[in-house]
Amino acid sequence: MFGLGMPELIVILIIILIIFGAGKLPEIGSGIGKGIRNFKKATHDKTDEIEASEDTKKSEDDT
Repeated sequence: MFGLGMPELIVILIIILIIFGAGKLPEIGSGIGKGIRNFKKATHDKTDEIEASEDTKKSEDDT
């Protein structure tokens, strides 16, 4: 995972706790989760759109 070991992740977590505080961590995690979910949905939708256009093109070529 990007060459990060457990000690590095712990240091990063401690720095994040110092900067944002424990109360903001759930909000930050929720925001990151929503962002990742939206990104995955957008890429999946684009893949479906490309496949649909390829199917349409193939059916036009067959006629």
